[in-house]
Amino acid sequence: MFRRLLIANRGEIACRIIATARRLGITTLAVYSEADRDARHVRLADEAVCLGPAEAAQSYLDVARLLEAARQLQAEAVHPGYGFLSENAAFAEACVAAGLVFVGPSAQAIRDMGDKRRAKALMAAAGVPVVPGDADVAPQGAAGPAASDAPAAEDPAAEDARLAAAAAAVGYPVLLKAAAGGGGKGMRVVTVAEALPEALAAARREARAAFGDDRLLLEKYLAAPRHIEVQVFADTHGNVVHLHERDCSVQRRHQKVLEEAPAPDLDPALRTALGEAAVAAARAIDYVGAGTVEFLCQDGRFWFMEMNTRLQVEHPVTEAITGEDLVAWQLRVAAGEPLPRAQAEIACLGHALEARLYAEDPARDYLPATGTLWHLRLPAGEGVRVDSGVDPGDVITPYYDPMIAKLVTHGRDRGEALARMRQALAATEIAGVATNLPLLGRILADADFARGAVTTRYLEARPTLAAPAGGELPSALPALAALALHCTDPDAAVAGGPWQQTEAFRLNLPGRVWLEFTLADEAYAGWLVREPAGWRVALEGQPPVSASLRRLPGALDVELAGQRLRPSLARRGDVLMLWLGGESWRICQRRPGETPAAASAPGSLASPLPGQVIAVHVAAGEMVEAGQPLAVVEAMKMEHVIRAPHDGRIGAVNFAPGARVDEGEPLLVLEALD
Repeated sequence: MFRRLLIANRGEIACRIIATARRLGITTLAVYSEADRDARHVRLADEAVCLGPAEAAQSYLDVARLLEAARQLQAEAVHPGYGFLSENAAFAEACVAAGLVFVGPSAQAIRDMGDKRRAKALMAAAGVPVVPGDADVAPQGAAGPAASDAPAAEDPAAEDARLAAAAAAVGYPVLLKAAAGGGGKGMRVVTVAEALPEALAAARREARAAFGDDRLLLEKYLAAPRHIEVQVFADTHGNVVHLHERDCSVQRRHQKVLEEAPAPDLDPALRTALGEAAVAAARAIDYVGAGTVEFLCQDGRFWFMEMNTRLQVEHPVTEAITGEDLVAWQLRVAAGEPLPRAQAEIACLGHALEARLYAEDPARDYLPATGTLWHLRLPAGEGVRVDSGVDPGDVITPYYDPMIAKLVTHGRDRGEALARMRQALAATEIAGVATNLPLLGRILADADFARGAVTTRYLEARPTLAAPAGGELPSALPALAALALHCTDPDAAVAGGPWQQTEAFRLNLPGRVWLEFTLADEAYAGWLVREPAGWRVALEGQPPVSASLRRLPGALDVELAGQRLRPSLARRGDVLMLWLGGESWRICQRRPGETPAAASAPGSLASPLPGQVIAVHVAAGEMVEAGQPLAVVEAMKMEHVIRAPHDGRIGAVNFAPGARVDEGEPLLVLEALD
């Protein structure tokens, strides 16, 4: 076994690899960008070196800088994690050429599976079913790429024409995919021919940004499949096994949100066939190391989708049901050892779920969020595991994937795993950025998910899970918010007798405090009046209620209008976060004399997130129609199109392509027509 391991990654996966390497007695070597100087993975590693600027292209994607870091830190092996260069054949080759052990498959295997068109050809040759696509409808007299061919460059205009012809042949809807990568980057669903040109351009830009390769492929878009993948492992001694399957059907933007193992309600014969097909896929390319073969399943049939030649984000659910440490397996296989277990020895015990906790706003089409995690409390307990790359006070930046943590629960059966996940989500508290935590809670409460009746269209068919229709607040919430604001106000003191309550104490009169605040976009104002047994909350427009309370560390114990409530609280300045019953609310206190911030200029179209302007499609004075694309902002390698909300005239364009913008900055001005 090697003694010094460089982890060519960041965040949660770097922390995960560090934990296993340290248990095996291996010295851990981290790399970081200037934006990650104080990141958790840097703090955990034994040694670390800075790669360069925050932009991934100049740090985590820079092969020369990574190899120099390996030389400087005297590394013997490199673990690429997932994302970044983990599926880059040139990086694997460069590591080997530099005398380093690459913890992963051969460069040839990465190349074979990294080019999606080539991978489909290889799998078809191995007898694994594949989804119909452009490779199956090559023009008359033109051959599709042979399994042995290297990826050939194709003029984008010629590729567009070929893909348009393929779409017409296989029939809409179709799915565009990046030929050189996965993870949802460069994917577009196209339902009609008229939408294809815009989708091709956007998919190509996104693929180029994520993988440095803008080649695309096209497949028939299946109506309602399940996304089921099989974990495989192979060593240099000819052994290949699978470690059961995972269901990854709950997705947004073709990226996974919730995963579980084993797949619920799967026909035993289909389960066996999937495992055999995955092992056959690995053998077909002389695979070594950890890999995941992904399939689409529908109506009792399955088709190969892609193979990820790395450790998956969702590997913890497989670890939970097998009791194995897959990172340890990776390191041992890379060191030349045989697989720790034969196929018959691999257990499948109970059920496991993983929820990906992201800094993003599901109600705003899953826009990534940035900011400081000024409060972070993650769950613990029996059957609960948390993999995280951040600590309280860390910053979520616009440069990298917005994952905060992975919550994993394991139980004797699916019901117990679900119950533990619900408890884990309810115990999670995050303040400082928008997150998908409420969405995860609503998914776990959904009857269809509980039954296992889930396809990849699950979230798409249930938009209210991401953005629930506005409803009435719990009746006690405004009064509870007022009490919580006062109890956490650093300028107020509520413990002890009246002499410690000077802000509300008046001789011979009840003490009272005036409060103004906003809650769920509604403004509230009123009095808190001190009474012998507690407080009376008298908010304008609402009936007064009496309350008694007791302060607890980070929480309140409140009896309010006949209810006993125990909300958790975290405050920063005049912003208070309140968690109760698995839901959270943001409460903003207004001080007397404060006025609301000035509104943007009429017609301003603001950037929905911090990022880089990569395209501007209009000029000042141009007439546009409702829904027309005006500009594109990229953040975290995902594109966000700014469209005209109504017909009008472009009054101004404030940014050129290449400019960086903050959230809320006006990109353009759209003047309404008289």
